[in-house]
Amino acid sequence: MRALLAGLALVAAAATAWAGSPLVNEFQAFSTRYNENPKKIDELKAGLEKAAESQATDVDTLLALAQVCFMYGDVRATTEDEKRAAYDRGRQAAKRAIELAPRSAPAQFWYGTNTGRWGQTMGIMRSLFLLPTVKEAMQAAIAIDPAYAPAYALGGSIYSEVPSYAGGDLDRSEAMFRKGLELDPRYTNMRLGLARTLLKKGRNADARRELEAVLGEKAPSNPADWAVKDVPQAKAILATLGDRS
Repeated sequence: MRALLAGLALVAAAATAWAGSPLVNEFQAFSTRYNENPKKIDELKAGLEKAAESQATDVDTLLALAQVCFMYGDVRATTEDEKRAAYDRGRQAAKRAIELAPRSAPAQFWYGTNTGRWGQTMGIMRSLFLLPTVKEAMQAAIAIDPAYAPAYALGGSIYSEVPSYAGGDLDRSEAMFRKGLELDPRYTNMRLGLARTLLKKGRNADARRELEAVLGEKAPSNPADWAVKDVPQAKAILATLGDRS
């Protein structure tokens, strides 16, 4: 679930309608090319932290902060403590955004995604304890905006990675991923998640096709995410498949 959440959240910005400050708009553009200068994540995070302090009721700033904290935890943090702090700050920013805009699908998504990753840094039992919160946020995002693709990626990863006794369901996972791909066929992390679910269902040939589609994508929704995360992961999975049919 760690790898899936890492990728799906970085793509989510493309589906978010930003209308905020120049700093927020700068971050929006950067979120799809972060691979060009990862150190800039630090600068933008610091700037958005300050902006959130002075603009505590600006939803766009809070959403940008929630995303950059997630990005920092995934890309820049070097210790579990740093990661935990980043995801916690991200979920708090998203929670505040929900308080200000309860009908915001991105706010619900970023709250669920950061909460899930925050729990993962504290072990599997903590993650399971937070599962109802993450699932509720995912369901709320879809209820608010059924066309918000990132929420289906989150849902697909939840149902794929969570044990069956805790609500995991591979059929629901596949359905979630496929619905998300209907909405955004170039969402390569969504396709990667679908491939993982198909592998768990024993459908290796179908999974291979999805993985090769990730590698062959010419216009991914998030080019940086595709280059840094999705392509390497797809290649690694294909390598483990070998000649299995």
